[in-house]
Amino acid sequence: MDLKLKQKTILLAPLNWGLGHATRCIPIIKALLENNYIPIIASDGIALALLKKEFPAVQTLELPSYQIEYAKNGANFKWKLIQNGPKIVRAILEEKKIIENWIEQYAIDGIISDNRLGVYSKKIPSVFITHQLNVMTGNTTWITSKVHQYIIKKFTECWVPDLEGSINLTGKLGHIESLSLKTKYIGPLSRLQKKLLPKKYDLLVILSGPEPQRGILENHLKKEIMRFKGNAIFIEGNVESEQKIVVKQNVTYYNFMNSSEIEQAFNESEMVLCRSGYTTIMDLAQLRKKAFFIPTPGQYEQEYLAKKLKKEGLVPYANQSDFRMENIEEIQDYKGLPRLDSKTDWANLFEVFEK
Repeated sequence: MDLKLKQKTILLAPLNWGLGHATRCIPIIKALLENNYIPIIASDGIALALLKKEFPAVQTLELPSYQIEYAKNGANFKWKLIQNGPKIVRAILEEKKIIENWIEQYAIDGIISDNRLGVYSKKIPSVFITHQLNVMTGNTTWITSKVHQYIIKKFTECWVPDLEGSINLTGKLGHIESLSLKTKYIGPLSRLQKKLLPKKYDLLVILSGPEPQRGILENHLKKEIMRFKGNAIFIEGNVESEQKIVVKQNVTYYNFMNSSEIEQAFNESEMVLCRSGYTTIMDLAQLRKKAFFIPTPGQYEQEYLAKKLKKEGLVPYANQSDFRMENIEEIQDYKGLPRLDSKTDWANLFEVFEK
């Protein structure tokens, strides 16, 4: 029997930037539990709230917020991030100090950080998860990518949730020619499973991402969806203490859903209308669902992924201000995302914590 002498404690810390970083950590937390590790979850805001609901028995800790804010006008996205820069740097420095204390206080043996730049330690194995080895920021992409890669080098390993070869989901975001990064491609991560369920909804609308853009899109789509002819389910992406369900004509609205409810909603829906965030893309590939994308205005990564997948004939998209419900009809002219058959070898990956 291959039982560890001591269950090792692993701190898992996703960035609170929308819900994508938190939701793609769900399969990692499950894998840690299945492989006899003790996970501790650390984050802030809605990311922490969501993971508390998913894993009520797992210990959670709160990290300082990066206080990431989006501009109301997508054209000002980069300027808003620059303005937020000092707050983000302060939070990173603060979380680095906190982590060193927590290692002693909670006897932490390893770290998995999903894009939290200060959550690592030279004392213990520290893994960084990202699908952005290149960070797209328009004409400053070269410098933001170099800075990000410099930070990644401080970690023991970097895990990229994609496939390594030419058939992949991230394109040049997650693939660079560099021998200096200790990179492992671990395959796409999704908390959802494909199930053969009877169709209940013609369209699933699912929102995510930081404010104010999430709310701006919600208001826009609530007007547009009134002209949709079929049955629709609309998940707002507001993680609150209690679930609220409202039915108006042919649309059922939820403020939020847990993973099992979202899995069911996806499987019962014919088409999906959503952001082009990478976690959502991994979910769509896993479930083989046809979709329509509305990238977050000014977020270069989402705009790149939407353009890439449209060019490949997989998923259509429209800019947020231009989207009209009639655009949904374009879905039938696209193939939809292919399922990338890959199985993550968690036992092998977790060997980094046994060295």
